[in-house]
Amino acid sequence: MTAAPSTPPRPPRLRNGLLLVAAALLAALLVRAVAIEGFRIPSESMEGSLLVGDFVLVSKLHYGPRLPMSLGIPLTDVYARGVELPYLRLPGFTEVRRGDAVVFNYPPDTGPVDRRMHYIKRVVGLPGDTVAIRGKEVYVNGRRLDLGQGVQQRWVAHTTAPAAVSFDTLAALGAASVQMRGRRRDQLTFEGTRAAARRVEALAAVERVEPYLRDDPHFAVRIFPAGSGFGRDDYGPLYVPRRGDTLAVGRHNWTAYQALIVRHEDHPEARLLPDGTPEISGRRTTDYVVGQDYYFVLGDNRDSSVDSRVWGFVPRDHLVGKAVYVYFSWDERRGRPRYDRMLRGVQ
Repeated sequence: MTAAPSTPPRPPRLRNGLLLVAAALLAALLVRAVAIEGFRIPSESMEGSLLVGDFVLVSKLHYGPRLPMSLGIPLTDVYARGVELPYLRLPGFTEVRRGDAVVFNYPPDTGPVDRRMHYIKRVVGLPGDTVAIRGKEVYVNGRRLDLGQGVQQRWVAHTTAPAAVSFDTLAALGAASVQMRGRRRDQLTFEGTRAAARRVEALAAVERVEPYLRDDPHFAVRIFPAGSGFGRDDYGPLYVPRRGDTLAVGRHNWTAYQALIVRHEDHPEARLLPDGTPEISGRRTTDYVVGQDYYFVLGDNRDSSVDSRVWGFVPRDHLVGKAVYVYFSWDERRGRPRYDRMLRGVQ
Protein backbone atom coordinates (compact mmCIF):
# COMPACT_ATOMS: atom_id res chain seq x y z
CA MET A 1 0.00 0.00 0.00
CA THR A 2 1.49 3.31 -1.03
CA ALA A 3 0.65 6.81 0.31
CA ALA A 4 -0.61 9.46 -2.10
CA PRO A 5 1.79 12.41 -2.56
CA SER A 6 0.91 15.25 -0.24
CA THR A 7 0.23 18.74 -1.58
CA PRO A 8 0.99 21.93 0.34
CA PRO A 9 -2.10 23.55 1.79
CA ARG A 10 -3.38 26.56 -0.07
CA PRO A 11 -3.36 29.88 1.81
CA PRO A 12 -6.86 30.76 2.92
CA ARG A 13 -8.67 33.12 0.59
CA LEU A 14 -9.60 35.38 3.47
CA ARG A 15 -5.96 35.89 4.39
CA ASN A 16 -5.04 36.66 0.78
CA GLY A 17 -7.85 39.18 0.57
CA LEU A 18 -6.81 40.90 3.78
CA LEU A 19 -3.21 41.08 2.61
CA LEU A 20 -4.34 42.62 -0.66
CA VAL A 21 -6.49 45.21 1.12
CA ALA A 22 -3.64 46.02 3.53
CA ALA A 23 -1.19 46.46 0.65
CA ALA A 24 -3.61 48.71 -1.21
CA LEU A 25 -4.27 50.78 1.92
CA LEU A 26 -0.54 51.11 2.59
CA ALA A 27 0.07 52.21 -0.99
CA ALA A 28 -2.74 54.78 -0.78
CA LEU A 29 -1.39 56.18 2.49
CA LEU A 30 2.09 56.39 0.99
CA VAL A 31 0.82 58.27 -2.07
CA ARG A 32 -1.18 60.59 0.19
CA ALA A 33 1.79 61.24 2.45
CA VAL A 34 4.45 61.98 -0.16
CA ALA A 35 2.83 62.61 -3.53
CA ILE A 36 -0.72 63.91 -3.83
CA GLU A 37 -3.75 64.53 -1.64
CA GLY A 38 -7.30 65.70 -2.17
CA PHE A 39 -8.81 68.73 -0.42
CA ARG A 40 -12.26 70.30 -0.54
CA ILE A 41 -12.72 74.09 -0.86
CA PRO A 42 -14.87 75.07 2.16
CA SER A 43 -15.20 78.86 1.81
CA GLU A 44 -15.61 81.67 -0.73
CA SER A 45 -12.15 83.17 -0.16
CA MET A 46 -10.76 81.86 -3.49
CA GLU A 47 -13.71 82.74 -5.76
CA GLY A 48 -13.78 83.17 -8.69
CA SER A 49 -10.80 80.81 -9.23
CA LEU A 50 -12.00 78.06 -6.88
CA LEU A 51 -15.58 77.67 -5.74
CA VAL A 52 -17.08 76.26 -2.55
CA GLY A 53 -17.48 72.54 -3.19
CA ASP A 54 -14.51 72.17 -5.54
CA PHE A 55 -12.35 69.15 -4.77
CA VAL A 56 -8.72 69.81 -5.68
CA LEU A 57 -5.67 67.61 -5.96
CA VAL A 58 -2.66 69.05 -4.16
CA SER A 59 0.80 68.02 -5.30
CA LYS A 60 3.30 67.54 -2.49
CA LEU A 61 6.01 66.72 -5.01
CA HIS A 62 6.29 70.28 -6.35
CA TYR A 63 7.87 71.78 -3.22
CA GLY A 64 9.03 68.45 -1.78
CA PRO A 65 7.10 66.08 0.50
CA ARG A 66 7.14 67.15 4.14
CA LEU A 67 7.81 64.32 6.56
CA PRO A 68 5.38 63.89 9.49
CA MET A 69 5.80 66.39 12.32
CA SER A 70 3.59 64.45 14.74
CA LEU A 71 3.02 60.82 15.75
CA GLY A 72 -0.55 59.73 15.12
CA ILE A 73 -3.01 57.53 13.27
CA PRO A 74 -3.33 58.51 9.59
CA LEU A 75 -6.71 59.87 8.43
CA THR A 76 -7.76 60.59 12.02
CA ASP A 77 -7.35 63.38 14.57
CA VAL A 78 -5.65 60.98 16.98
CA TYR A 79 -2.03 61.82 17.72
CA ALA A 80 0.42 61.83 20.63
CA ARG A 81 0.02 65.09 22.51
CA GLY A 82 3.24 66.87 23.39
CA VAL A 83 5.29 64.94 20.82
CA GLU A 84 6.54 67.01 17.88
CA LEU A 85 9.05 65.73 15.34
CA PRO A 86 11.67 67.95 13.67
CA TYR A 87 10.79 69.57 10.36
CA LEU A 88 12.24 67.70 7.39
CA ARG A 89 11.29 68.08 3.73
CA LEU A 90 12.42 65.92 0.81
CA PRO A 91 13.63 67.68 -2.36
CA GLY A 92 10.95 68.97 -4.73
CA PHE A 93 11.17 69.71 -8.43
CA THR A 94 10.25 73.39 -8.24
CA GLU A 95 10.37 76.34 -5.88
CA VAL A 96 7.31 78.23 -4.72
CA ARG A 97 6.42 80.78 -7.39
CA ARG A 98 4.47 84.00 -7.19
CA GLY A 99 0.92 83.22 -8.30
CA ASP A 100 0.90 79.62 -7.06
CA ALA A 101 -2.27 78.48 -5.28
CA VAL A 102 -0.84 76.78 -2.20
CA VAL A 103 -2.30 74.68 0.59
CA PHE A 104 -0.74 75.20 4.00
CA ASN A 105 -1.41 74.67 7.69
CA TYR A 106 -3.05 77.71 9.29
CA PRO A 107 -0.22 79.59 11.09
CA PRO A 108 -2.24 80.99 14.06
CA ASP A 109 -3.41 77.49 15.08
CA THR A 110 -1.76 75.64 17.96
CA GLY A 111 -0.46 72.09 18.23
CA PRO A 112 1.82 70.19 15.82
CA VAL A 113 2.16 72.04 12.53
CA ASP A 114 0.93 69.14 10.36
CA ARG A 115 -2.21 68.79 12.51
CA ARG A 116 -3.35 72.39 12.05
CA MET A 117 -6.25 73.44 9.84
CA HIS A 118 -5.64 73.51 6.09
CA TYR A 119 -5.96 76.79 4.20
CA ILE A 120 -5.58 77.60 0.51
CA LYS A 121 -4.49 81.02 -0.78
CA ARG A 122 -2.42 82.50 -3.59
CA VAL A 123 1.23 83.46 -3.12
CA VAL A 124 1.82 87.18 -3.67
CA GLY A 125 5.01 87.87 -1.75
CA LEU A 126 8.04 85.57 -1.91
CA PRO A 127 10.90 85.54 0.62
CA GLY A 128 12.79 88.82 0.28
CA ASP A 129 9.91 90.72 -1.35
CA THR A 130 8.32 93.94 -0.13
CA VAL A 131 4.53 93.92 -0.50
CA ALA A 132 2.20 96.91 -0.58
CA ILE A 133 -1.43 97.51 -1.58
CA ARG A 134 -2.60 100.88 -2.83
CA GLY A 135 -6.27 101.32 -3.65
CA LYS A 136 -6.65 97.55 -3.97
CA GLU A 137 -3.73 97.38 -6.44
CA VAL A 138 -0.99 95.03 -5.24
CA TYR A 139 2.63 96.13 -5.59
CA VAL A 140 5.63 93.83 -5.15
CA ASN A 141 9.02 95.49 -4.89
CA GLY A 142 7.47 98.67 -6.24
CA ARG A 143 5.95 97.07 -9.36
CA ARG A 144 2.22 96.66 -9.81
CA LEU A 145 1.07 93.05 -9.84
CA ASP A 146 -1.65 92.34 -12.40
CA LEU A 147 -4.83 90.73 -11.12
CA GLY A 148 -4.93 87.10 -12.12
CA GLN A 149 -7.58 85.84 -14.50
CA GLY A 150 -9.78 84.47 -11.72
CA VAL A 151 -9.10 87.08 -9.03
CA GLN A 152 -12.19 89.08 -8.13
CA GLN A 153 -12.87 92.08 -5.97
CA ARG A 154 -15.60 94.63 -5.28
CA TRP A 155 -16.16 97.41 -7.83
CA VAL A 156 -18.40 100.46 -8.02
CA ALA A 157 -20.17 101.41 -11.26
CA HIS A 158 -21.31 105.01 -11.71
CA THR A 159 -24.40 105.10 -13.92
CA THR A 160 -26.00 107.92 -15.90
CA ALA A 161 -29.32 107.62 -14.06
CA PRO A 162 -30.87 105.78 -11.12
CA ALA A 163 -31.51 102.09 -11.84
CA ALA A 164 -30.19 102.57 -15.37
CA VAL A 165 -28.85 99.00 -15.50
CA SER A 166 -30.82 95.92 -14.52
CA PHE A 167 -29.43 93.35 -12.11
CA ASP A 168 -30.05 90.61 -14.71
CA THR A 169 -27.85 92.43 -17.22
CA LEU A 170 -25.06 92.75 -14.68
CA ALA A 171 -25.34 89.07 -13.73
CA ALA A 172 -25.04 88.08 -17.39
CA LEU A 173 -21.78 90.05 -17.57
CA GLY A 174 -20.29 88.24 -14.59
CA ALA A 175 -21.16 90.72 -11.82
CA ALA A 176 -22.29 89.18 -8.53
CA SER A 177 -23.60 90.46 -5.19
CA VAL A 178 -24.94 93.64 -6.81
CA GLN A 179 -26.09 96.46 -4.51
CA MET A 180 -27.49 99.89 -5.30
CA ARG A 181 -25.80 102.82 -3.56
CA GLY A 182 -25.58 106.61 -3.56
CA ARG A 183 -28.08 109.29 -2.64
CA ARG A 184 -29.46 109.34 -6.17
CA ARG A 185 -29.10 105.55 -6.39
CA ASP A 186 -26.86 106.01 -9.40
CA GLN A 187 -24.08 103.79 -8.11
CA LEU A 188 -23.90 100.00 -8.18
CA THR A 189 -21.38 97.91 -6.30
CA PHE A 190 -20.65 94.38 -7.43
CA GLU A 191 -18.08 91.60 -7.14
CA GLY A 192 -16.30 90.41 -10.24
CA THR A 193 -13.04 89.93 -12.08
CA ARG A 194 -11.30 92.74 -13.93
CA ALA A 195 -12.72 91.33 -17.17
CA ALA A 196 -16.25 91.51 -15.75
CA ALA A 197 -15.62 95.11 -14.64
CA ARG A 198 -14.56 96.03 -18.18
CA ARG A 199 -17.71 94.48 -19.63
CA VAL A 200 -19.87 96.46 -17.21
CA GLU A 201 -17.96 99.66 -18.01
CA ALA A 202 -18.69 99.15 -21.71
CA LEU A 203 -22.44 99.52 -21.11
CA ALA A 204 -23.90 102.75 -22.53
CA ALA A 205 -25.56 103.58 -19.19
CA VAL A 206 -22.30 103.27 -17.21
CA GLU A 207 -20.00 106.28 -16.97
CA ARG A 208 -17.08 104.53 -15.28
CA VAL A 209 -16.14 101.55 -13.07
CA GLU A 210 -13.50 101.76 -10.36
CA PRO A 211 -12.36 99.68 -7.38
CA TYR A 212 -14.67 100.00 -4.40
CA LEU A 213 -12.62 101.26 -1.46
CA ARG A 214 -13.99 101.21 2.04
CA ASP A 215 -12.83 102.35 5.43
CA ASP A 216 -13.91 99.65 7.87
CA PRO A 217 -12.61 100.34 11.40
CA HIS A 218 -13.92 97.00 12.67
CA PHE A 219 -11.78 95.16 10.13
CA ALA A 220 -8.80 97.46 10.66
CA VAL A 221 -8.33 96.32 14.27
CA ARG A 222 -7.61 92.83 12.96
CA ILE A 223 -5.04 93.90 10.40
CA PHE A 224 -1.51 92.51 10.65
CA PRO A 225 0.69 93.79 12.14
CA ALA A 226 -1.28 95.18 15.07
CA GLY A 227 -1.08 98.96 15.39
CA SER A 228 0.36 99.42 11.91
CA GLY A 229 -2.53 101.53 10.61
CA PHE A 230 -2.72 99.34 7.49
CA GLY A 231 -6.05 98.42 5.89
CA ARG A 232 -7.07 95.68 3.49
CA ASP A 233 -7.35 98.10 0.55
CA ASP A 234 -4.29 100.17 1.49
CA TYR A 235 -1.62 98.03 3.08
CA GLY A 236 2.12 98.09 3.75
CA PRO A 237 4.79 98.30 2.67
CA LEU A 238 5.84 95.16 4.53
CA TYR A 239 9.01 93.11 4.07
CA VAL A 240 8.64 89.31 3.72
CA PRO A 241 11.57 87.64 5.55
CA ARG A 242 13.77 85.01 3.98
CA ARG A 243 16.10 82.45 5.48
CA GLY A 244 19.43 83.95 6.50
CA ASP A 245 18.14 87.54 6.69
CA THR A 246 19.42 89.61 9.58
CA LEU A 247 16.44 91.66 10.68
CA ALA A 248 16.92 94.85 12.65
CA VAL A 249 14.20 94.42 15.29
CA GLY A 250 12.92 96.82 17.89
CA ARG A 251 9.85 98.65 19.08
CA HIS A 252 9.14 99.96 15.56
CA ASN A 253 8.57 96.50 14.02
CA TRP A 254 8.21 94.06 16.91
CA THR A 255 4.54 93.33 16.18
CA ALA A 256 5.43 92.46 12.57
CA TYR A 257 8.02 89.84 13.49
CA GLN A 258 7.03 88.76 17.00
CA ALA A 259 5.04 85.69 15.88
CA LEU A 260 7.88 84.72 13.54
CA ILE A 261 10.41 84.75 16.37
CA VAL A 262 8.24 83.47 19.24
CA ARG A 263 6.00 80.88 17.57
CA HIS A 264 7.47 79.84 14.23
CA GLU A 265 11.13 79.78 15.21
CA ASP A 266 10.69 78.46 18.74
CA HIS A 267 11.77 81.34 20.97
CA PRO A 268 8.77 81.32 23.34
CA GLU A 269 10.48 83.56 25.91
CA ALA A 270 11.35 86.32 23.42
CA ARG A 271 9.93 89.68 24.49
CA LEU A 272 10.25 93.40 24.13
CA LEU A 273 11.88 95.05 27.14
CA PRO A 274 10.50 98.31 28.59
CA ASP A 275 13.21 100.33 26.85
CA GLY A 276 12.14 98.92 23.45
CA THR A 277 15.03 96.46 23.07
CA PRO A 278 14.12 92.84 22.25
CA GLU A 279 15.31 90.03 24.49
CA ILE A 280 15.68 86.74 22.58
CA SER A 281 16.92 83.54 24.25
CA GLY A 282 17.82 85.58 27.32
CA ARG A 283 20.02 88.01 25.38
CA ARG A 284 19.38 91.67 24.59
CA THR A 285 19.73 92.23 20.88
CA THR A 286 18.57 94.41 18.03
CA ASP A 287 19.37 91.81 15.35
CA TYR A 288 17.67 88.53 14.53
CA VAL A 289 18.79 85.95 11.93
CA VAL A 290 15.76 84.38 10.22
CA GLY A 291 15.74 80.59 10.26
CA GLN A 292 13.38 79.79 7.36
CA ASP A 293 11.60 81.33 4.39
CA TYR A 294 8.22 83.07 4.69
CA TYR A 295 5.45 83.93 2.22
CA PHE A 296 2.70 86.56 1.95
CA VAL A 297 -0.58 85.16 0.61
CA LEU A 298 -3.95 86.60 -0.46
CA GLY A 299 -7.29 85.06 -1.30
CA ASP A 300 -8.54 85.45 -4.86
CA ASN A 301 -11.81 86.88 -3.51
CA ARG A 302 -10.00 89.92 -2.15
CA ASP A 303 -12.88 91.49 -0.22
CA SER A 304 -13.99 88.21 1.41
CA SER A 305 -10.71 86.64 2.43
CA VAL A 306 -8.94 86.29 5.77
CA ASP A 307 -5.31 86.06 4.70
CA SER A 308 -1.83 87.47 5.36
CA ARG A 309 -3.36 90.94 5.75
CA VAL A 310 -5.01 89.62 8.93
CA TRP A 311 -2.68 86.99 10.45
CA GLY A 312 0.68 87.50 8.78
CA PHE A 313 3.26 85.34 7.06
CA VAL A 314 3.14 81.66 6.07
CA PRO A 315 6.33 79.85 7.22
CA ARG A 316 7.87 77.37 4.81
CA ASP A 317 7.45 74.49 7.24
CA HIS A 318 3.66 75.07 7.07
CA LEU A 319 3.50 74.47 3.30
CA VAL A 320 1.65 71.29 2.29
CA GLY A 321 1.73 71.55 -1.50
CA LYS A 322 0.54 73.20 -4.69
CA ALA A 323 -3.10 72.97 -5.84
CA VAL A 324 -2.93 71.61 -9.39
CA TYR A 325 -6.26 70.09 -10.43
CA VAL A 326 -10.01 70.24 -9.76
CA TYR A 327 -11.14 66.62 -10.01
CA PHE A 328 -14.74 67.07 -8.81
CA SER A 329 -17.10 69.92 -7.94
CA TRP A 330 -20.37 69.90 -6.03
CA ASP A 331 -22.84 72.78 -6.04
CA GLU A 332 -24.33 72.66 -2.54
CA ARG A 333 -26.97 75.30 -3.29
CA ARG A 334 -28.39 73.39 -6.24
CA GLY A 335 -27.59 69.95 -4.90
CA ARG A 336 -25.83 68.69 -8.02
CA PRO A 337 -22.35 68.38 -9.56
CA ARG A 338 -20.78 71.16 -11.59
CA TYR A 339 -19.74 69.11 -14.61
CA ASP A 340 -18.10 72.07 -16.36
CA ARG A 341 -15.54 72.41 -13.52
CA MET A 342 -14.41 68.79 -13.38
CA LEU A 343 -11.00 67.69 -14.62
CA ARG A 344 -9.61 71.19 -15.04
CA GLY A 345 -6.31 72.65 -13.94
CA VAL A 346 -6.00 75.22 -11.16
CA GLN A 347 -4.88 78.53 -12.65
